Amino acid sequence: MVMAATLDAGYQWVWPALLFASAGVFHHAGIKIPYFAFFGHDSGIRASDPPRNMLAAMTLAAALCLLIGILPQQTLYRLLPFATGYDPYDLTHVLTQTQLLFFGALAFVALQRTGIYPAELRSVNLDADWLYRRLAPAVIRPLAAAVATVDRGVRRGALGLLDGGRRALESDRSPVRMIARSWPTGSMVLWVAVLLGAYLLFRLF
Repeated sequence: MVMAATLDAGYQWVWPALLFASAGVFHHAGIKIPYFAFFGHDSGIRASDPPRNMLAAMTLAAALCLLIGILPQQTLYRLLPFATGYDPYDLTHVLTQTQLLFFGALAFVALQRTGIYPAELRSVNLDADWLYRRLAPAVIRPLAAAVATVDRGVRRGALGLLDGGRRALESDRSPVRMIARSWPTGSMVLWVAVLLGAYLLFRLF
């Protein structure tokens, strides 16, 4: 539909570019990926039957693809905001798409047979998951190491202060020290009165 619209709008130079782009997409996603998935190197992975919910989802998607492909006018085109007048199964469109598929398959076979395709590499294809497979570890690991270093320093410092306070208290337990000294009751009452007076002054202001 997009390719037909470019011709109707007078963009004849865009139509060949879209045609080659469509052939490239079919060549890559429709032939190359399935071919190497089924006939590439053996990765050792042995797949099992999917669960029933996945089977139901795939069956539903396949049924929708068939329904939309068989009845595009009733299922897809009528949802558009205006009438398209596009017939996907007229002779011109069917012939164009058939040629596109055949020439894409021919290009794949020719490149595969002549050895022009580069050698298959064992690798992991990263798309949006590059953000959490590569970028996130590269950022989080140095940050976590810095946080751990600061945490260890703070812990050592706090433990050192607590240990120093404990030793200072232990050194003041002798009878001649201030903490272990006997205090008369009158002086304690005096300090209580001083603290109470200070509290009253703070309350007034």
